[in-house]
Amino acid sequence: MLTHHARAPLAIAGGTTFHFGTEGIDAALKLAKDTAGGKDVRVGGGVSVIRQYLMGGHIDEIHLALSPVLLGEGEHLISGMNLHQLGFAPERTVAGENATHVLIGRK
Repeated sequence: MLTHHARAPLAIAGGTTFHFGTEGIDAALKLAKDTAGGKDVRVGGGVSVIRQYLMGGHIDEIHLALSPVLLGEGEHLISGMNLHQLGFAPERTVAGENATHVLIGRK
């Protein structure tokens, strides 16, 4: 987990351990990939974190869950970004009862 505050790893039931990195997105991604041992790595976080990874070319696939709930003001995930120019295209859209799932992948 990318964070501003250093802390010890946190092990939870089921064998998952969260590691906390404070040295930026590249160091956090390297730690995640090393820990994953060749398996896929998922990036989660706030808008700022996701935008940094997108602009850095580190994301191959995006899964957005859009829910029709008005939450007021907030940060815009892709405002000012051209995902097409970054090499992304819609792959699949699945409408559910409470959310629409949009899968976007790098071409």
